[in-house]
Amino acid sequence: MLAIVSPNDPDYRDRLATLARRTAEMPPEVEAAARAIVNDVRKQGDAVVIALTERFEKRKLTQLELAPADWDAQAARVKPAVRQALELAANRIRAFAEAEKPHAQTSFEYEKDGIRLGSRVTPLDRVGIYVPGGTALYPSTVLMTAIPARVAGVREIVMVTPGPSPEALCAARLAGVDRVFVIGGAQAVAALAYGTESVPRVDKIVGPGNAYVTAAKRIVFGDVGIDSIAGPTEVVIACDGSVAPEWVAADLLAQAEHDVLAAPVLVAVGRSVVDGVNRSLALQLDRLPRKAIASRAVADHGLAIVVDTPEAAIKVVNDLAPEHAEIILEDARRHAASVNTAGAVFIGRHTPESVGDYVAGPSHVLPTGGSARFSSPLGVADFLKRSSTIEYSESALRAQADAIEAIADVEGLQAHGLAVTVRR
Repeated sequence: MLAIVSPNDPDYRDRLATLARRTAEMPPEVEAAARAIVNDVRKQGDAVVIALTERFEKRKLTQLELAPADWDAQAARVKPAVRQALELAANRIRAFAEAEKPHAQTSFEYEKDGIRLGSRVTPLDRVGIYVPGGTALYPSTVLMTAIPARVAGVREIVMVTPGPSPEALCAARLAGVDRVFVIGGAQAVAALAYGTESVPRVDKIVGPGNAYVTAAKRIVFGDVGIDSIAGPTEVVIACDGSVAPEWVAADLLAQAEHDVLAAPVLVAVGRSVVDGVNRSLALQLDRLPRKAIASRAVADHGLAIVVDTPEAAIKVVNDLAPEHAEIILEDARRHAASVNTAGAVFIGRHTPESVGDYVAGPSHVLPTGGSARFSSPLGVADFLKRSSTIEYSESALRAQADAIEAIADVEGLQAHGLAVTVRR
């Protein structure tokens, strides 16, 4: 069950620091393997992607792209109830993105003293979305990454995924994905970053993946944009005795079942709250289909922090800067207003983290490992770019010529000054 600590324990700060820096570290062997794959794909293209897919995934590919007819045929196999659920999620995600767009970035221009200045916002031309395969299938990730890109006005959305499910392909159609490539791993990231004979080069790559995918994204960053360097998922739940322990345990397990590296963290006002949650965890784990994964996550990375007051609980949440923060305290809305470092904040007893994963609307691609201190959820703004616009009249340039020439002279860049002098 959850290990129990309190702010008075001598190793408390070290344990919190370990939780809050899980994103940046990458095993050297993973980094080296990903770098070799990226370099090989960049040099040799499709042939390496095909060879690596057979080597790592035991799949023989004759073509990398899924034909539209096959795409639609597989998507049609989705159960009607699942399709309706995906449509509900897609509609809500799209509605949130449409509401977000005017606030994301806005073009502007103004003129003063013969100088016209502005900022021009335009969408990226082509983006790639990575959708994981592996131990779980994620049609929700398709919706959460592709729909904000489409709302932003991206011209072409390319999806890569190893062995797509019918549900993921149905979600891709609902989200407006243009092309699907049945490839994964570091080789898929490299193919998107540099292009191959089959895979077009993109401007930005978004979406979560395993350690090799994350390492590859780190390596190609600079040649292509990325959303973030994502680490293992995490939830921090601040609660008191006002909520049933069964609810809190279920919310912790919802995160723990993702991955053996997931971190389910409880910040409890009072030791009795922890005891109740731990009892419920034991009962629910026994009934969980992904018990082996969730048990490892709870045992290896789970933590219960006992505090005396709701205010102290909120301070711990802010110190951890978690990917997901659930605030299940009396007067939850008031306390949640003090949370200023979290990827997403779930307020009140009827708002489990699951709603954010699927149907609430904001993207579930969030900063992890404490990076919510300086980064934000994926959104429409991530698929837009800004260009500054500058236009001088003749008189305006003359008025500022002396200042420009003086600064250029101090910096030893005489040609900068000359570019103004010749226009006098």
